[in-house]
Formats: sequence, structure tokens, C-alpha cells
Amino acid sequence: MSVTPTSAELEILKLLWQQPRVSGRELHDQLEPVLQWGYSSTRKTLERMVEKGLVAVESDGSKNFYQAQVAKLPTLAALAADFSKRVLGLAAPLPISMFADSQLIQTQELAELEQHLAMLAGLSAVAVDSSGGPAVAQHTADQAPNIQVAENHTKELP
Repeated sequence: MSVTPTSAELEILKLLWQQPRVSGRELHDQLEPVLQWGYSSTRKTLERMVEKGLVAVESDGSKNFYQAQVAKLPTLAALAADFSKRVLGLAAPLPISMFADSQLIQTQELAELEQHLAMLAGLSAVAVDSSGGPAVAQHTADQAPNIQVAENHTKELP
């Protein structure tokens, strides 16, 4: 991810990932209890997000409608990987079980999120080794990994 969203921008993106096309006023009305700021601040933040390429705007009469321009799972994976490296000092990806109760991530999206986290950590994926435990395969960009992703996403990497 080339542009890291601020915490306020992330709140807007979270809404747009759940509701693909929302007016600026509707976004503000949903965010006001969380961000506790005026409509002009919401509008200015949306303008900056358009400039950054985080959201797209479409005018329909007097209303502006917004939609996310960055995909949810790669963005969340990049933020989680950055946090785990910068704050926690971890080299390995965060365990996918950490995301299991997320209200933002659907159960069927966990495997894809796990792949994004592994790629960001320089790993191809979490795989099952011959003993049934997790195995990690390294690969470079020009090598296509040939492994089976584990079904149990709650195992932690060694």
C-alpha cells in the first residue's frame, strides 16, 4: 500500500467497504458519533482522500457519492503487517486467529487475508507439513509457490 490512511480516513474506508457507494452527508452522519467533528471536516477529509487515491467521488446533481478505491483485505493486511513490525517487532505475520472475531472481515475472507499477510512477510503461505503442523515456505517474486494452504487458520507460526 503506497498511502497509509490516517485513523479518520480508515474509519471512512471501513464504512465504504461495507457500503460501496455513499453520499458525503450519509458518511458524515454515520461517522459523527465516532469522530465528533463537523460536516466541513468530513468533506475536507474526503477531498484529501480523493487526492491520495483512497476514494473516488462521483457527482450526481448536488450530491457527491464516494466509493473506496483501495481493496479492503490488502489494505488491512498492510496495516496489520506494519503494526506487527513497527510496534511489536515481529518478523513473522500475525496469526490469522487474531482476526477471527472481526466485524469487518467475513469468515470466508480469512484465507485471503492470511495470504496477504504471508506475502507481506515474505512468506508464500501457511502450509501443512508431513506431520500435519504448520510449515512455512519462502519464495522470491519469480518463483510460484506450490503448497496447500492449511484449513485450520488458528494455528500460530513457529
